[in-house]
Parts: sequence; structure tokens; C-alpha cells
Amino acid sequence: MLVEDGRGIIGENIVTLQAMNTMMNSDTIAAISTPHGVGGIAVIRVSGEDAVRIVQQRWKGAPIAQMQSHTAHLGHVVDTNGACLDEVVLTLFRAPHSFTGENVIEISCHGSTYIQQQIVNALIDAGCRPATAGEFTQRAFANGKIDLSQAEAIADLIASASKTAHRVAMNQMRGAFSRRLSELRAQLLQFVSLIELELDFSEEDVSFADRTELVNLARHIQHIITTLAQSYRAGNAIKNGFPVAIVGQTNAGKSTLLNALLGDDKALVSHIKGTTRDVIEDTITIDGTLFRFIDTAGIRQSDDIVENMGIERAYQKLHEAQLALWVIDPNEPTAEVAAFCSEIQQRCQGKPLIIVINKIDSATPDAISQVQHIIAQQLPEEMTHHIIHISAKQGDHLDALRQSIVAEAAIPAVADDEAVIVTNARHYEALTRANEAISRSLQGLENRLSGDLVSQDIRECMHYLGEITGEITTNDILAEIFTHFCIGK
Repeated sequence: MLVEDGRGIIGENIVTLQAMNTMMNSDTIAAISTPHGVGGIAVIRVSGEDAVRIVQQRWKGAPIAQMQSHTAHLGHVVDTNGACLDEVVLTLFRAPHSFTGENVIEISCHGSTYIQQQIVNALIDAGCRPATAGEFTQRAFANGKIDLSQAEAIADLIASASKTAHRVAMNQMRGAFSRRLSELRAQLLQFVSLIELELDFSEEDVSFADRTELVNLARHIQHIITTLAQSYRAGNAIKNGFPVAIVGQTNAGKSTLLNALLGDDKALVSHIKGTTRDVIEDTITIDGTLFRFIDTAGIRQSDDIVENMGIERAYQKLHEAQLALWVIDPNEPTAEVAAFCSEIQQRCQGKPLIIVINKIDSATPDAISQVQHIIAQQLPEEMTHHIIHISAKQGDHLDALRQSIVAEAAIPAVADDEAVIVTNARHYEALTRANEAISRSLQGLENRLSGDLVSQDIRECMHYLGEITGEITTNDILAEIFTHFCIGK
């Protein structure tokens, strides 16, 4: 719980950057920074005040102490008995001009898992400690090289699976989000300073803050915070894949369509109705954006308990998805299409819908025309404007469908290096709380509440913005973030 100390918000277990830097273990750490497995080369990273002295004990080559920062040198790493383990390239980064802000040495060796482990063992014998998950990045944060949102962006960058996700993570890692939040906090600080200065001179009836200007400033800040928070819906889709539910009646060709879009036989296809009884998901990148396609059980009346469970899951996935593909077989009785229209209208309210008339290779023009007529009669116009005719089996018009999916998803363009899209649930929660606080302060100004009450809400807003960048944070938050990193990063 937050409390007001008269000049700022404080809370339990709050950790400042300076305090965290003091608490950080001063040990020199080492870890393999490349993925497990055999490759051409592997990189072993060492960081700490004693990195040069420790590595020198296992190094045969030019004296490390005499090397210039940011230079690479060929030499050998030896074990405790002086036996050569491998010919390597050693790269030195002297503090503070390194990723962690400490002396950092990176050893590029051959990719044998045996060689990698033997070098790490040799370094540990010489005085290094094995790094914990995310400890290099945590030291970079503690030493002020990056803020907390940038640290999280590094993890997102490593995990990025599409061009758009990569661009968003790069922008955040370069500090676009941090700069936006810094600007907001500076405006809030000016805001609260004027109010508190007025409180200091309250007995002298001196006014430093024009209430109209403060209201306008609060509205401006509220607008920016709201915009950032609203971007999370698209940001989450960019990061984890834009969810697209493929729904329809049995044997409409949903699984065939999933396989065609993925270019793989992911789902079992059969002429027997009710083959798909569970949810099948997979991802694919279209025009630089990751989409998560969800094949669902065919929806129909059934006495089969297992099939009905699959149908319930289909409805649940349709609710969770941000886009729906309704796949229709025009060869089926039109009465079934008409009956399904009510389900679509009820369950796709406010959700983009693409109506996919499948099996055009086997359906007659009259059958297709009848289906379109029923849809036009049964569904509102805003739900029927996007109809695509395809043959999932033959692959006909799939490119047109992909283009429609990208258009309906309406993923924001990330062409600008300063573009900010929120992709992190922790950031979204903090922005939501900050928005609540600035809204209270705005209401207080409009209702002419006393300055101390307004000031408290403004400082609470600053607090939540500070939680995002790590200017104000807790041990629990830090542990949650960095333990999800891989060891060596």
C-alpha cells in the first residue's frame, strides 16, 4: 500500500537504483551466453571488477591488462594444469563502457559443449561465480546502463518472432518508451511542485498555480497515459501473435484451411463430421506480423459429451480472439447457414469478422449465391462487408484471404523509431493505475479540492510511471522479471 510522506510516495520494500547497486553481489560472474547445443562457435561472458585478473589466470596470449577496451585478441584458454582447452578470441570491454557497466570479457570458443563447460569450469576455479538467470542484464540495470523497461525489451527482442515484434522491442530497448515516460514524469513534477509551493505559502495567500492551466495539463497527461494503455491490446497481439479463431459448422473445411495457411498438416482432416474435437493452435508470420490461428471444433447439435466439450472450447476461443474467420461450406443445406448466422451475430459483436465461403471448386454458382443471399438477410451490413471465396483444398485465393486478415487486424505501423506500443502486462497495469491517479487529481482540480489532496494523487501517478522504468520498484518485481531471462543474459 502507498502512503504519503509529505513530499513523496513511499511503500514497503521499495528499492531505488542506488540501493540495488549497493545490494548487488560484487562477485565476478561467468556463464555461457549462447544456446545449449553444438554450433560453430560459442560465447562465454565474464563480468565483474576482477574479470581481468581472473581471466588472465586462464589466458595464454597478450596481457589482458595492457589491452585496449573494445578490442579482440587471439589466444588460448588453459585449465588449472596449464593444458590448452581451446584456441579462442577474447574481446575486452572496460568499465563503464560495457553492457553491464563493469569490466566484461567475452570468450568466443569452438561450439563443442565439452569445450564450453571446461572453459566455464576453469574460470570458476580461478575465482568466478556461475551467473544466475538474467544477472548480466540485472547488473546493467543496477549500474544505470538501462532502465527496467529496456531490460524487459531485451527479453522481448530475444523472443521476437516477427518483424513487427522485433521493431517494437528495438524501439523500447533504445529508450523510446522510457523517454516518453520521462517527459510525463517531468510534467507531473512541475505540476506537483507548483501545488506544493502554493501550500508552503498558503498563509500569505500567494498563488503560484493557475488552476485552469493545471486542469489543461492534467488532461494532456491523462490523454497520453490513456493512449499508451490502449496500445496494449495491439501490443500484446504483436508480441504473442494476433489471435484469429477459425469457426464454423462441421466439415466446412476449417482444418483444411488451417493447414493451407500454415503450409503444414497440423490438423487432422477427414470427411467424417466432428473430427476436430479440441482446439489446435499454431502461428505464422504474414507481412511481418505474427498471427496465431486457432482451429476449433465444428459447431452443431450433438449428443456426444466429448464433442460438446470441444464446441464449448470453440465458443471460448471465439470470445478470446481478436478476429474471427467464419468458414462456410456452400454445399451444405442453407438452413444450417441461416441458423448459424444468429450464433455469429451474438458471439462476434464488436469483433472483426471475415466470412470465408470455402469449397468453391466443388460448389455451384447458385449454391454460393444462395449462401450470400442468406448472409445478407440475416447479418447486419457491418458484419457482411468482407466475404472471401476460396478453395482451401486447392489453395485458390488464399493470398486474398491473407491480405484481408492483415487489413482486418489493423496492427499499428511501427515505422517510426520513436513509436511506442505497450506489449508488457506489467506496464499496462502500471499505466492503468497511473491513469486512475491522474483522473482523481483532475477531478480534484475541477472540484477545487485542497492542494495537498491533489498533490497526493499526482505523486501516486508519478510512482506508477516510475515502477515501469524501475526508478521505483520492489525486490519481488525484480525477481519476477530477471528470473525469466536465460542464464548468460
